Amino acid sequence: MENIADYKEIIDVIKESGGDAFKRCFQCGLCDTVCPWNRVRSFSMRKLVRQATFGFTEIESEEMWLCTTCGRCPQQCPRDVQQIESGVALRRVATEYGVFPASVKPVRTAVGSLTGEGNPLGEERKNRGDWAKGQSVKTFSEEMEILYFPGCYPSFDPRAKKIATATAKILNQAGVDFGILGAKENCCGESIRKTGDEDLFKRLAKENIKTFIDNGVKKIVVSSPHCYHTFKNEYPQFMVNFEVIHMTELLLELINEGRLQLTEAVEKKITYHDPCYLGRHNGIFDEPREILKKIRGLELVEMPDTLMDSLCCGGGGGRVWMETQKGERFGDLRIDQAVDVGAELLVTACPYCITMFEDSRVTMGADEKIEIKDITEIVQSAI
Repeated sequence: MENIADYKEIIDVIKESGGDAFKRCFQCGLCDTVCPWNRVRSFSMRKLVRQATFGFTEIESEEMWLCTTCGRCPQQCPRDVQQIESGVALRRVATEYGVFPASVKPVRTAVGSLTGEGNPLGEERKNRGDWAKGQSVKTFSEEMEILYFPGCYPSFDPRAKKIATATAKILNQAGVDFGILGAKENCCGESIRKTGDEDLFKRLAKENIKTFIDNGVKKIVVSSPHCYHTFKNEYPQFMVNFEVIHMTELLLELINEGRLQLTEAVEKKITYHDPCYLGRHNGIFDEPREILKKIRGLELVEMPDTLMDSLCCGGGGGRVWMETQKGERFGDLRIDQAVDVGAELLVTACPYCITMFEDSRVTMGADEKIEIKDITEIVQSAI
């Protein structure tokens, strides 16, 4: 085991990532009281902040890899301590030294795929647009109104592809002039940045930005809140500003303008899960609920831990690629909450959340108790 305090350059990395902000922490522990990990195991964000401040930690520790960057602790912190930044700073140290505990090894596989093929799923770049075959989806051109950027999971993952196809059908139904860039796209880079690989993030971001500019992109619609957060809040550091909207925002706009008619009833009792990067990080809470309330026959009920206090699915911070032991999965808790309020459908608006909940539903044997749907799938069934 190596001690980070032995390396002056590592301490400098942490300081550059906001070390002065970490020093504002007076160890009140509010971050620990709201952290979802403490529902399934013992974990202390307060301890990580202290380690990031003073550089005392073991470089092989698994603790620094647990944070899902859900945003609950910054929301509660009375001293504006940058907890997420502190965790990412520690991960940058591990990344620079190439030291990863066993549960984090899949991240290295994702890195290899992101570097070679522009996605974390080990799929060939040339197949990125294959999901759109037979969907009347055109290649984006400068004259088009909107670039639809589905993201990696809706482009490649068999379950998440249903999100992209539902989106395409809705946009076509509403007469939206849109296209995709397919194999020209890269991963947005959000999750790999949260694992500490800043260099790879910058490479992916710069390649995407060049592609957007070269193709005349001005307005981008995304399925993933992680893409939304990155394009809207992080790409401007490269001196660009694209108009970025999440599909839930566009859906509500299309419905309110009368371009999308919800004519079919959905006779289901459903509950809505707020994705961390759509709700808590970016303040989009009302749009999904307003959409669902406009669908005939649908009964919307709320779970505990909703809106700003929404329970994380467990997939943020790159953990969608990491191993999480059975009994420690936040998705299991969320499935139980949805079932307990009598919901037949658990609806969300994030491919990561869909992935984590579908995994929990199967491993819990809850297939017959509840279905998992993206909001676009619900809207498609109502038009």
